[in-house]
Amino acid sequence: MWLLFGILAILATAVNLILYFIGKDYKLAMATGLSLTALTLCAEYSQLKSWVEAEDWAALADVIPGMERAFWVLTIISIGLNLTPVLLETRKNRS
Repeated sequence: MWLLFGILAILATAVNLILYFIGKDYKLAMATGLSLTALTLCAEYSQLKSWVEAEDWAALADVIPGMERAFWVLTIISIGLNLTPVLLETRKNRS
């Protein structure tokens, strides 16, 4: 499930940026991208919880170290890309 949410978050972020650059209202796409990013993290957390309940320590030991860094980096990138139009618009209006 987290993979589906992650792909949808990437698509929503791309739509957000495209809408901004063609001059359309991008705020719904921005909110969708950020929401899907949050759902991706929640879905992965749920998967990890099921592994803990099943006491699948090998899966946890294999997945968590790499995924933890990946989720931090990808979440920061998602926030940055989704907020880029807001920051650019603020900068443009200030000039």
